[in-house]
Amino acid sequence: MRRLPSARTTGGLGVAAMSYVAVDYLRHLSPTWHERLQPVLWSVLALIAISRVPVYRHWSSEVRAAIPFVASMFFMLASLLFEALCVRFATAVLGLDWHRDTSPLPDTGQWLLLSLNEKLPEPLVGILRARIIGLHHFLMLFMMLAFSVLFDSVEGPGLGLGARYMFTMGIGRLLRAITFVSTILPSARPWCAAARFSVPTYPHHWAQKYYVPYASDAHAIRQIIQWDIAYADTGEYQGDYRPDWGSMSFLIDFLRPTTQGSWYSLLKKAGGGCNDLIYSGHMLVAVLTAMAWTEAYGGFSSAFIWLLVLHSAQREIRERHHYTVDCIVAIYVGILLWKMTGYIWPTKDVTRSRKLLKLEKIQSRLMQAAKDSDMDEVRELLKEIELSSQESQNKGQSKSMWLFACVTIFSALTIVLLAFTLTSDG
Repeated sequence: MRRLPSARTTGGLGVAAMSYVAVDYLRHLSPTWHERLQPVLWSVLALIAISRVPVYRHWSSEVRAAIPFVASMFFMLASLLFEALCVRFATAVLGLDWHRDTSPLPDTGQWLLLSLNEKLPEPLVGILRARIIGLHHFLMLFMMLAFSVLFDSVEGPGLGLGARYMFTMGIGRLLRAITFVSTILPSARPWCAAARFSVPTYPHHWAQKYYVPYASDAHAIRQIIQWDIAYADTGEYQGDYRPDWGSMSFLIDFLRPTTQGSWYSLLKKAGGGCNDLIYSGHMLVAVLTAMAWTEAYGGFSSAFIWLLVLHSAQREIRERHHYTVDCIVAIYVGILLWKMTGYIWPTKDVTRSRKLLKLEKIQSRLMQAAKDSDMDEVRELLKEIELSSQESQNKGQSKSMWLFACVTIFSALTIVLLAFTLTSDG
């Protein structure tokens, strides 16, 4: 029976991706047509996907990938929670006065974009400024990629690809939070914190002691380098409001609450933060989507998605959501992280490849046993192939478990250490 061409050979997945981005952009060009076409597009894609479910041949591999998928999802959620805690701390520890009074860092990337605005044709500048792609688009593009296993566009299991994506995202978010909370940088939008966050105007007593007396006095900075102690008298600390949060009271020094809101509501409002959070979380999502698409599908559509990544990066810089360094670091961190996790969740069937490799090694012995009609020897050789495959698979699972454990322990120790540092000084 003649096999029908897959979406990989016909480029159907790439066409669907570009159609989705184009139809969604109609919300800016023609809201009426957007309201008409978007439901039609999603209905057609959903019906096509549902029609493929009964003939999908890899449900067993999807079931095996379910546990890593769920574990990766919980790890990513834990990383996002830790990131939200760090965002609130980085925004609140120095108070709103610091956000209003501290000048943004000089950004040569933004200067370059402003100079290009004066030299490029106006239609091209309009395209660069257009909000063609956003965070939710990249997430949806990955969803389309994962579901394309139903059409044999991408090698299954789709849950395995999703597990790798979320696990890589969790590591990236964890590294990002540790990075931006280590050194607090001024926002490219000085008004942002006062407009979005309800925090005290003055610094936390921790910052009052170790930062405020030495913030702008060059002589004091030289002295603290020579003496390596905090020597300035800060006087009486202004006391923060301390609500009764029960077992969650250890978060008070991190979140610096005012008289409104619970700890949970404060974390929900953290969002993308206000001061510079190196590196860009939006760009990390975009790069991971592009890497997944390139590795699993390839073709012209991958180049299209990388163009969208670059467009998103220059818009982040142009609209002062991030400095240029945030976008550059996010690009190479995302690429390296995706390559690293490829050792845990390869897109190809590694078990099958290992079996073929082992078969090649014992091919001569197997052929000789077949010629001699030695069925016992044939069975032993086939058993040897199977045991070798299982051993390699167990090693891969063990490596995954160790990586999960190390990252989880590391994130927990980081939270405990930071909490102890703040509360012990209080």
